[in-house]
Amino acid sequence: MSFSARPHHEWNLRSRSLTLGARTLVMGVLNVTPDSFSDGGQYLAPEKAVARALTMLEEGADIIDIGGESTRPGKRSPVTAHQEQQRVLGVLESILAASPEAIVSVDTYRAETARLAIAAGVEIVNDVSGFLWDTNMAATCAQLSCGVILMHTRGRPDEWATLPPLAPAEVAPLVYRELAERAATALTAGIPRERLVLDPGFGFGKIGTANYALLADFSELVSLGYPLLAGMSRKGFLAASVEARTGEDATAKSRLHATIAAHTAAILAGASIIRVHDVRPAVEAAAIADEILHAVNVIPQAKE
Repeated sequence: MSFSARPHHEWNLRSRSLTLGARTLVMGVLNVTPDSFSDGGQYLAPEKAVARALTMLEEGADIIDIGGESTRPGKRSPVTAHQEQQRVLGVLESILAASPEAIVSVDTYRAETARLAIAAGVEIVNDVSGFLWDTNMAATCAQLSCGVILMHTRGRPDEWATLPPLAPAEVAPLVYRELAERAATALTAGIPRERLVLDPGFGFGKIGTANYALLADFSELVSLGYPLLAGMSRKGFLAASVEARTGEDATAKSRLHATIAAHTAAILAGASIIRVHDVRPAVEAAAIADEILHAVNVIPQAKE
C-alpha cells in the first residue's frame, strides 16, 4: 500500500495563520453543555471548562473548539442564542486570559454568537451546518475576517433517524458535491478560500456503515482543493463496530482505540486536522501517521 503526500495550505485566521499539511493539527473538544453524548455536564461549570481547556493545551492541542449547544439527536434540549452565549463567552474569555496565545474556535451555527465570540478573541468559526441554519452566517463570517470551518450535514439532528439510507457508493459523491456548494457560498459571500477548512461531517446524517464508506473515500475530498478536518471522536458508528467484534458495550469513553484507528486512517487519506476528546493519544497517533506521510516525500515511488 502507498499513500499520497498531503497538500500544504496556509489557513488565515482572525489575527494569525496556521500552516496545514506539514503536520496534523489536533483540535480539542470542549463541550460546555449538559447533554452532549460523550461528556455532557462534565464541563458545564465555567471553572471546570477552563481547567479542561488548559489541560488540553498542555497535552498538545493546537486548537480548542468550544461549543454551547449539543447536536445529539433525540436527547438534546433546545438552546436559545442567549443560553449558548452565556455558556461559551465567559469561558472562552477566561481561557484566553490564562493562555493569550491559545487558538480558540467557537462551534456555533448562529451568526450573532459567532460575532460575539470573535469580538472576545476567538480565531475560528466552526459551523456544523455549513451556513445552512442561519442565513446571516456567511455574510457575518466575511465581515469578521476569521478562519471558518464548514461542515457537511445531511438534515438536522432530529431528522437523522428517519433519513433514507445511502448506498455506499452514494456517500462520498454526495458529500463532495454539497461541500463544494458550501464552499462556493462562502466565496460568493466574500470569504477568501484561504480562510476555509472543510469537514465531511462524520455521523451528521450519515448512518452506521455510511460513515465507513465516507472514510474509505476520504482521499477523494482532497481534490476539492481545501484543507480537510476529520471528527470521529467517540462516535456511535465506531461503538457499533467494536461491540460487534467484542460482544461488549462500547461506552463513549471506552472508544479511544477505535477513535485513534479512524483518525489515523483519515490522516493517511489527507486530513490536516483531527477533532478529538482525548488529546494526548491523538497527538501521539498523529505523530506516527505524519511520519508515514513524510516518508512519501523521501522514498522514491515505484514506477508503473
